[in-house]
Amino acid sequence: MRKSFPAAEVALAAGVEAVRWEAVESGGYGTNKGHWRVELADGRSAFAKVALDDDAARSLRDERRVYDAVRAPFMAKVLGWHDDGVMLLLLEDLGGARWPPPWSDGDVVAVLATLREVAGTRAPDGLPTLEGQRPRWNGWIDVAENPEPLLSTGLCSRAWLERALPVLLEAGNTCDLGGDSLVHLDVRSDNLCFDGDRVVFVDWNLACAGNPVLDVAFWLPSLRLECGPEPWELLPETGGLVALVAGYFASRAGLPTPPTAPRVRPFQRAQAEVALPWAARELGLPPILAG
Repeated sequence: MRKSFPAAEVALAAGVEAVRWEAVESGGYGTNKGHWRVELADGRSAFAKVALDDDAARSLRDERRVYDAVRAPFMAKVLGWHDDGVMLLLLEDLGGARWPPPWSDGDVVAVLATLREVAGTRAPDGLPTLEGQRPRWNGWIDVAENPEPLLSTGLCSRAWLERALPVLLEAGNTCDLGGDSLVHLDVRSDNLCFDGDRVVFVDWNLACAGNPVLDVAFWLPSLRLECGPEPWELLPETGGLVALVAGYFASRAGLPTPPTAPRVRPFQRAQAEVALPWAARELGLPPILAG
């Protein structure tokens, strides 16, 4: 695992040498990528994302494919990339942009408007489809096979889960995931910023083709945790997509901590605390009974 700054590889990616650099602590939840703010010899400022293991390299390659295919104001500008021994993406430096929270009403409106722009963008050829990945996102499949990790969190009682699980599983298996829209699939505050009149989304490694409403639905639990409105106030009807959102977080909240994401489980649990009552409300289930 290489943690030192890859000066030679950055120079090859940018076409000019780096003259100064500083490590940047990630606002996200993974630890297998290095992040650097870089001053280039031609005066440009850049942000380097460097893979520290094979999983991170695959993730950056997936992200790079989206950057190569999509040009839009909501995308960060790509300054270069390198994939020979060291995998890195070199992007415009958005360190001077405003990264929420806090949120204003205008910020939420701006993100929703930009998500409509993303939804109006056709997904590039070759991206996976949401429908093809349904089992990955419908966490109720995993809960049905082994409910103990979820029950260990105390988020719901066994009696409530036994009553609600058939409805949640059916909604997760039948909600509409189709479409050819570009879907980011990881919208939250550490993956978006306000740069002048642009809302810019970063971290496109999970991007898929499918129903773009899922981007809004996945964002709203984290927004609520950052003092935003209740999810149903912004998205009154999800067509069952809320079951996927709740199941994704609920099925992971009680799992062991991943070695490359030591802070992710508490955050997933907190999002499940928002998403489960939302799912119960939309799907006509009884109120959540804590374990």
